[in-house]
Amino acid sequence: MYRKVLVGLDLSQESQQVLERARSVAAADSEIHIVYVFEPVDAVYFGVVPYAPLVGGADSFEDSVRAEMKSRLDELGTQYQIPAAARHLITGSPAAEMRRLAEDQSFDLIVVGTHGRAGVQLLLGSTANAVLHGAQCDVLAVRIKDQRSNSD
Repeated sequence: MYRKVLVGLDLSQESQQVLERARSVAAADSEIHIVYVFEPVDAVYFGVVPYAPLVGGADSFEDSVRAEMKSRLDELGTQYQIPAAARHLITGSPAAEMRRLAEDQSFDLIVVGTHGRAGVQLLLGSTANAVLHGAQCDVLAVRIKDQRSNSD
């Protein structure tokens, strides 16, 4: 059983599946942390929308999105009884920031969700794959089940 677990969330409805799986592999007295990594608009649209940060209102848009994500992270934290100090909202590249946080705070396990789409990401999503390749601890990729269908 793992004693210190970092759960990377995208804050979608499927985040609960990832959290449930993390709890199932963690020791009863384990420390579970949740993290959402916010990608700045200029990082997401770099090369696609030139000068995205210069577009009027981009900063206020980012601030409002960040506030909404913080609210969702806090709701999940409260629902799963995760203390405020174990809820992390970080800005940057999701995989790199999760690996950094895990290493800096000596986590035993990183848990991330994956939809397992197609092609190269058939087995792992791009973020899950990037976390796996470079993490210094174990990584568990939780296959997200489509809640709209009954097939596995």
